[in-house]
Amino acid sequence: MLTGEPNPTMARDTMFAVVMLVTNGLVGFTLLFGGWRYHTQSFNLDGVKSYLVAIIPLALLCLVLPNFTEGGSVGSLSSAMSWMLIIISILLYGVFLLIQTRSHSHFFVDSDQEDYEESHGPLQSNTYHTLLLVAYLVVVILLAKTLAIPINYGVHVMEAPAALGGFIVACIVLAPEAVGALKAAFNNQLQRAMNLYFGSVLATIALTVPSVLFIGAMMDQEVRLGLAPADLVLLVTTLMVCKVTFSSGRTNVLHGATHLVLFVVYLFLMFEHQ
Repeated sequence: MLTGEPNPTMARDTMFAVVMLVTNGLVGFTLLFGGWRYHTQSFNLDGVKSYLVAIIPLALLCLVLPNFTEGGSVGSLSSAMSWMLIIISILLYGVFLLIQTRSHSHFFVDSDQEDYEESHGPLQSNTYHTLLLVAYLVVVILLAKTLAIPINYGVHVMEAPAALGGFIVACIVLAPEAVGALKAAFNNQLQRAMNLYFGSVLATIALTVPSVLFIGAMMDQEVRLGLAPADLVLLVTTLMVCKVTFSSGRTNVLHGATHLVLFVVYLFLMFEHQ
């Protein structure tokens, strides 16, 4: 959207890629490896449920609902619906951050690690972290603008599916979290890995949607958020499997294999729709 060549589905493709890459690819590999090495792994059920209770409605409202509303075209939203989605995304994410950092922070700590004391430097104020977040967002936007041109050009030259561009962006964005989460999972710290995985999914949806809708409104560009029918089915299936996988507080190799199967289907559909 910021490169001068409108791409109404880039944000949708990137968000969908993040959801599939994390909840099926990375989570699947982590659970498969953990199940093979440790047989079963445990996590804080309240913490993962807190992520899912925010991710599921946001994913459905942002990526499914636009197909069933009267917007400018299929998959897009009216101006009123866009502003409503901007507000509820920010509010829901704000409430989640409140319970994560204030009232229910114990939800996001592994029950086996509650007495573990981490050594860290002096804590900074909320204002400091807010300003730092804004600075990071500016850098990310500038990098996204710079990378979008070669990525779009490469996809066009290779005659690859347009969704591949979103997948590449998702891989770049998720690389730091993926490294940290995999390292934690290999040390049998599944809760820490899930915090990184699901935290990145929630932040991507809750912050990307308001950003792209606001930019689209300011620049008078169309934004399509609604998924294609096959992708829609895959998203709903993924959310249902996540609900089952993380319903007991323990995981094994079967859970990982199931998520990886869905990730393979996602990759297949990406090129099948070309």
